[in-house]
Formats: sequence, C-alpha cells, structure tokens
Amino acid sequence: MEKEVEILKEWIGESERIVFFGGAGVSTESGIPDFRSQDGLYHQKYQFPPERIISHSFYQRNPEEFYRFYKDKMIYRNAQPNMAHKALAKLEQQGKLSAVITQNIDGLHQMAGSKHVLELHGSIHRNYCERCGKFYDLDYVADSLGVPVCSCGGRIKPDVVLYEEGLDNDMIQQALYEIRHADMLIVGGTSLVVYPAAGMVDVYTGHRMVLINMSPTGKDSQADLIVKGKIGEILGEVVD
Repeated sequence: MEKEVEILKEWIGESERIVFFGGAGVSTESGIPDFRSQDGLYHQKYQFPPERIISHSFYQRNPEEFYRFYKDKMIYRNAQPNMAHKALAKLEQQGKLSAVITQNIDGLHQMAGSKHVLELHGSIHRNYCERCGKFYDLDYVADSLGVPVCSCGGRIKPDVVLYEEGLDNDMIQQALYEIRHADMLIVGGTSLVVYPAAGMVDVYTGHRMVLINMSPTGKDSQADLIVKGKIGEILGEVVD
C-alpha cells in the first residue's frame, strides 16, 4: 500500500486539472453512515426498506413516514468535514483540482472550503415549497414537527434526488465536461453501482484514474491505480 500512496502523491504533484468523484464513503469518517456497507442503512431494520422510503412514490403517498426516516437517518447536523474534504479543498485552493463531483447530500465539501462542487443528488441544506417555491434551510426542516409546511400552507420537499427521480440534466452535463477534461480522475468512497452517476467515470479517457475505496468496485478493471483504505487517511497523507 505504501507504494500505491507514493504513486498517488507523485501523480497529484504532476497534475493540473484533477477531478474528484466521490460517494458515501467520503463522509463515513465524519460519522455519516453509507447505504451499502456492513453497517449501512440497507442492513438496518425498518418497517420498509430504506430505498423504498426515500423513493418519490413513497414520499407522495406517505410523507409522514418519509420525514420520520429522513430526519432520523439522512440529516446529521453535527457532522464536520474530515481529512478527505479538507484535502480536496486544499487542492482546489492550490489550483490543482477543478471540480468535486459528489453523490453525497451532506454539504461537507462546501463546509471544508470547496467552491466548485457538483452535487449530483442535491443537498439537505436546500428545501423548497412544492406550492410556491419558497426555499427553506436545513434547520427549519429538521426542527419542524412531522411534515414541514411552508408559510403558504404548501408541503416542503428536500432538494434531493429521490429514487425514481431523474438527475438534473445541467448538473450531468457539467460533471461530464469536467471528467472529460481532467488530466487525473480520483474516484473515492463509492462502490460505483448507482447509475447513472456511476457511468459518468466511463467518459474519462486519460491514464490516471485512481480508485480509493475500502472494498472492490465495479470499475476496478478500468483503474490505473487502486489504493485500498480510508479515503480521509489516504488523502490527508498525500496532500501537503
């Protein structure tokens, strides 16, 4: 593993347009559980499976149960950026990283100081009234009793992409542009099984695609370098 870390550090030093593509594993070191690990949400017991609760149809039919789960398991107000978030923000400040593309909705990249963050699945920090469009912050939703309601009486929905909903096309195009123009692509903390997001890495045509993950991914055969381990510890070690 020391050899892989040294290569990663060398490639970062030589690159000028790095793009980072990350998933839930980036935030686990901040205390936010992912979905598919041994301790993730899919392995916990609920009346309904998590992927059903956070689907568009379930939200429409049973908003009370949706929000009970959402507030309990999707919102972590005390979470703080870890070394991965901080290292990526530092690379951007150094002019070496052009974009962070994330599947996470927690806003920790921005909290760490990253400016160009493409949130494929939205953010818990943005919420809007389905009737009038008024926006509300995270605290308003988290502190509300039951289903949060707008001053106009409309129901408030998190600006997150639920199952059965499509990704924002403009966001997809921006992400694909960044990946195509990257001279190094670092993929971290994701099993690369959720599409269409996982398929985006396929447009990278360079020769410095790095996978940093605790377990194998569906794209290991495409990688030029695989570093197994906790992404915060690894990036914290290689970014000066």
